[in-house]
Amino acid sequence: MSADQRRAIYVISDSTGETGAKVVQAALLQFHHEQVRLRILSNMRDPKALAETIDNAAGEGALVVYTLVDAEQRVAVLNRAAQYGVQSVDLMGPLMARIGAWLHESPVSQPGLLHRMDAEYFRRIEALEFTVKNDDGQNPRNFVHADIVVVGVSRTSKTPVCAHLAQRGYKAANLPLVFGVKPPPEIDLVDPRRVFALHITPRALFEIRRTRLVAMGVEGSSEGYADLPHIQRELSWARDIVRAHPGWTTIDVTNRAIEETATEILARFQING
Repeated sequence: MSADQRRAIYVISDSTGETGAKVVQAALLQFHHEQVRLRILSNMRDPKALAETIDNAAGEGALVVYTLVDAEQRVAVLNRAAQYGVQSVDLMGPLMARIGAWLHESPVSQPGLLHRMDAEYFRRIEALEFTVKNDDGQNPRNFVHADIVVVGVSRTSKTPVCAHLAQRGYKAANLPLVFGVKPPPEIDLVDPRRVFALHITPRALFEIRRTRLVAMGVEGSSEGYADLPHIQRELSWARDIVRAHPGWTTIDVTNRAIEETATEILARFQING
């Protein structure tokens, strides 16, 4: 049987048509679906175009399956199909009506929300993958591909802040400022408006590091890591690095929650353009 001789199913959607097509394809697996061809009609929101589509379906003896979120359009398709003897299935209307009754809420009837949700989801996944691969200065060459680069000395919450930014869809990399070690030259290739330096007071950092060592069971073997005079010198050295990059934005993370830091970074990022 040629493609032109196969019976047709029209899948009509006010968005991409992917939802309706997948449902129909899943149902067809229970039949000899090689005898059926799908015709996907996406972004169908014009009443005249919808009417013409039903007319064409009538001429082909096609089954019409539609996923339209607008109630008036669903009624128009239903009436037109009945008028011309076209068999039709409304995939979206009954489900939205049942959910609305259950939630005691009316649907927003806005086409394309699922597609936008999918795009947002994959954007966040991509950002998270980038952030994991570029944690702790692992790949300096990727700094230029980051939306945001966070720099700071050890235990200033660079990693969790970047993870929080990634969950919001931003590709974030971080660079540890190691006392006495010159930062990699790749950081100077990044637009300084996208670089955020985390600052913390010596006393606060001392408490954080000391608590960390106690939790690890290595208290007393810090070798300067949790030594207050050493921390003061380390932070002074880090401030010199930041001063050498006047375009960077400094964020004080002293006694601040990770979410607060990420929120301020995003606010400054959006202001910086």
